Amino acid sequence: MEYDPIKDRIAKAVQLFPAIRVLMYKAMDMLLLRQRYVKREILTYFRPNESFLFYDAGAGFCQYSWFVLKHWHNSRVFATDLKTDYLASFGAYAMGFASDRFSYKSADIQSFIPASQYNLAIAIDILEHIEDDNAALRNFYSALAPEGILIISTPSDTDEAAKFTSEHVRPGYAKAELEDKLHKAGFILVKSIYTYGKWGSLAWRLLMKLPMLLSRKKLSLLLFPYYAVVYPVAELFMQMDMHRSNESGTGILIVAQKP
Repeated sequence: MEYDPIKDRIAKAVQLFPAIRVLMYKAMDMLLLRQRYVKREILTYFRPNESFLFYDAGAGFCQYSWFVLKHWHNSRVFATDLKTDYLASFGAYAMGFASDRFSYKSADIQSFIPASQYNLAIAIDILEHIEDDNAALRNFYSALAPEGILIISTPSDTDEAAKFTSEHVRPGYAKAELEDKLHKAGFILVKSIYTYGKWGSLAWRLLMKLPMLLSRKKLSLLLFPYYAVVYPVAELFMQMDMHRSNESGTGILIVAQKP
């Protein structure tokens, strides 16, 4: 499965119709369970109106940059990605509400270390794309201020979909393997859990996998009634996933701290 062409089509639509950007972000919150996990952790560590520096690595559509800029008016955000057009598009949008608080740079996190030190860094679904993940983790360590927080979300090695995603250089991680890499980079582990357990995986199939199959079969017109029927059930499944301890799962969420 190739996700980049899908992302590029979405990016072009947002570029043509800027008003749909926030709708896209809200739709992602509704459909993507990992975003809920990540935002829950950010809200746990940073109080409202707190001033902090945020490093959004592999920012993609910059949905987390938007979340932080909107919720923490004293925050400053720096985003990186290989896709300069995505960053520039959000940068132009952010000029309207956070002109002096957002900056970006096209960069490869295997070799790039920001000039500043940040209180929070995130790496959401990017480590599985990176050949030298150890170098990336060391660079995150260097990019953080003392007691800075790193949040990672990545597929686990039980995620069958990740094994068939062409952009991935590895089919997910064993949780112990990623924990060991973080220890070697100098981090202290604060939290390490499975996401997309039984209930979360069911929600993913209902909200993402089946709709993609419908789209491939040119049945896109059925998506609206499909979501109207299925979404309440999938929402319940996502809530169950977040509020139960998953013994296993197709995703991993780790919170680590620089001493």
